Amino acid sequence: MTKGQVRLALAVALAALAAPAAAQGFSDGVVKIGILNDQSGTYAEFGGRSSIEAARMAVEDFGGSMNGTPIELVSADHQNKPDIASGIARQWYDRDNVDAIMELTTSSVALAVQGLSKDKRKITITTGAATADLTGKACTPYGYHWAYDTHALAVGTGGALVQQGGDTWFMLTADYAFGYSLEAEIARYVTSKGGKVLGNVRHPLSAQDFSSFLLQAQGSGAKVIGLANAGLDTSNSIKQAAEFGIVEGGQRLAALLFTLAEVKGLGLKVAQGLTLTEGWYWDLTDETRAFGQRFMKRTGKMPNMIHVGTYSAVLQYLKAVKAAGTDETEAVNTLLHTMPVDDVFAKGGKVLPNGRMVHDMYLFEVKKPAESKGEWDLYRKLATVPGPEAFATAEASGCPLTTAAK
Repeated sequence: MTKGQVRLALAVALAALAAPAAAQGFSDGVVKIGILNDQSGTYAEFGGRSSIEAARMAVEDFGGSMNGTPIELVSADHQNKPDIASGIARQWYDRDNVDAIMELTTSSVALAVQGLSKDKRKITITTGAATADLTGKACTPYGYHWAYDTHALAVGTGGALVQQGGDTWFMLTADYAFGYSLEAEIARYVTSKGGKVLGNVRHPLSAQDFSSFLLQAQGSGAKVIGLANAGLDTSNSIKQAAEFGIVEGGQRLAALLFTLAEVKGLGLKVAQGLTLTEGWYWDLTDETRAFGQRFMKRTGKMPNMIHVGTYSAVLQYLKAVKAAGTDETEAVNTLLHTMPVDDVFAKGGKVLPNGRMVHDMYLFEVKKPAESKGEWDLYRKLATVPGPEAFATAEASGCPLTTAAK
């Protein structure tokens, strides 16, 4: 055990001593999970109500109850605002007896709710937000990061484009925590490979007009324009870049956080040829295809990594509660740190001491319209990025609970 791991074990032990002793069993006679995400804004397709449906599938697949104790899901729209999200989370904990909160699209929201949950000694499992700070400098003993993060996106998409000769970049960045984190990860990766970031420009969340930002990127002469944004912001950036003839002019667009939901919304005619990184795709194996079809029957769409990551997070939490025989935070938390993750989302997934769940990521290229054999046949897999390559180690993450003493 490293010094960092010893520190984490001590932190968990001290938290357990400080917390009131909980009787074995289930507090208030129910296991209650909250899904808190964007259901009406920029990231509504990225996660949204489809994540809630994935959570319902996990509860059903688990059996719907815990040895006769009901399992309940609650959900709310945080509107991408940390203050609203924190208010909902506080009410869920103080009044509604919610045991854990999951999904948490939008990095600023996830950081705020994870911080509050630390004070409340409650578990969060983030699947929708990207910033690696969640298991880095802002890590907590009760916070987990599940589906992907900015480090994995930089290694996957950034690494592929650098290998293809994209050694000069200009960053078009969403002006909040997620964008900053992804921009920083890309800059570190590109420069470590001998490349350069020539400049950047930041845009507000849910921007409508990207013309001035794209003209700056085009004028930089960079080989790659990195889109450090997500959801509708990325879709609108790509659409407007096509109007300016940026790709036709010889520059490449790097959609650094783009999922199946956004590719489908954009259409193959516009999205074709984009390189992107996801943690899951419905057409990888017989098991993923079967899950995708089940999800399709319920929602009318195939899931992305956020949706299936939420399914996995809910299912793993319920497995830990069952193994602990209680929904008491300290007991469940200990098991979440030690139990392997083996489900339709991740095979042989491992939770690091800082709460980062390590699993394989995949590099995809969006198919041309002529290559697609069906409505959701959108990706061609280019490579598998093994989990230990995709994600930072706990010691290198910057997490104060796990960083080895200097």
